[in-house]
Amino acid sequence: MAGSKKQKYYVVWSGGTPGIYSSWADCQKHVQGVKGAKYKSFDSKADAELAFKSDPAKYIFKKKDGKTTPKAYDPSVGLPITNNSIAVDAACSGARGPMEYRGVWIETGQQLFIKGPYEDGTNNIGEFLGIVHALAYLKQHGYDSTIIYTDSRTAMKWVRDKKIKTTLPKNDKNAVLFEYIDRAINWLENNTYMNPIRKWETKAWGEIPADFGRK
Repeated sequence: MAGSKKQKYYVVWSGGTPGIYSSWADCQKHVQGVKGAKYKSFDSKADAELAFKSDPAKYIFKKKDGKTTPKAYDPSVGLPITNNSIAVDAACSGARGPMEYRGVWIETGQQLFIKGPYEDGTNNIGEFLGIVHALAYLKQHGYDSTIIYTDSRTAMKWVRDKKIKTTLPKNDKNAVLFEYIDRAINWLENNTYMNPIRKWETKAWGEIPADFGRK
């Protein structure tokens, strides 16, 4: 079983109420829908406190081709629906390696499920399994209208196509993982669902609530 999620701290320089918040859910209330909101996550409270007293340009601007590009909230994409919705995400050590995935209720941050780590997997496979796991859970419990958010367009396509397209070879290490993939595909082929599956717009909304916080 995977360990607990690492604590992160969120600095809001410009937004509803500037300050330091200890959860994405609290930070989210002060930046979503606020034009020009400036915010960023930090791995320690000390770093967050130092950053809050500093110029946000040191932290939320990055250089690209000799120019500075702001990482700011873009209101043009709208806002996510945070009630009656689930977020799924996967984490993988490298392009391929130990992989795990989980799902959380967006409104409360409560973890709904977590699976792994599985040896020799990929992030897209984890995202795919996370979506199907959420679909199966919601169908079992009668949540027909609950939205599922993912930040992987590839996984969304695999779910629509009811098959995966991966270059990951099957081997002794990931044989169990491929069994789960086969089960997920079988579930999609033999079940219908009404739950919308939507893309989490990371650039506009920040990290998906199910993020493992290891970036």
